[in-house]
Amino acid sequence: MDILYQRGRASASEIHEALPDPPSYSAVRAKLRVLEEKGHVRHEEQSLRYVYLPTVARETARRSALRHMLSTFFEGSVEQAVAALLDVSAANLSEQDLERISSLIEEAKKEGVRS
Repeated sequence: MDILYQRGRASASEIHEALPDPPSYSAVRAKLRVLEEKGHVRHEEQSLRYVYLPTVARETARRSALRHMLSTFFEGSVEQAVAALLDVSAANLSEQDLERISSLIEEAKKEGVRS
């Protein structure tokens, strides 16, 4: 999906070529078929090949994936997810990163986020 969002449209072979350490070409085609069945992409015929386009906005897909990840791995707990992210990336966070995260938390408090 990331390749489709970056390019706007791509054939299976273009996606396959763009992947680092790609699976087989057949696996890429199979994944595209599943994504199409789920409504995430659609295809157009172009010069005897299928060209795939995303049908879901990147931000919508991002939010959906995040909700799924929260429910699957963190029992729906934003706190547990943030704690895990900070644990994994704490050494790589700059002072600016930490300030931005702190500001986002303060904004959320001001907006009256549910507890």
